[in-house]
Amino acid sequence: MRFYKIALLKSYFDCGYAITSYLKYIIAFFGLASRDVYTTLIIAVVYGVSCFILGWAAYKYGFVKAQIEVSNNYNEFVKEMRNNLVTTKKKKFK
Repeated sequence: MRFYKIALLKSYFDCGYAITSYLKYIIAFFGLASRDVYTTLIIAVVYGVSCFILGWAAYKYGFVKAQIEVSNNYNEFVKEMRNNLVTTKKKKFK
């Protein structure tokens, strides 16, 4: 568990980046169109910090768990395991 904090911070950023990934194209287009490196760099830094904050909020308020549950609804392995678990519990208590 030596790198736990670093991995947690990375997952916050990755989650926020995944939610807002299309904004990077707008920032890149702005940078190419305006050729203003300083302003583009400031916007990119603000975007990076906002990705981190948004990812932290997604973990704190349960959005990540909701995403996982939605993906589990379409995962055949999870469906099969849930059905087997329910069947096993019914047999055990009869």
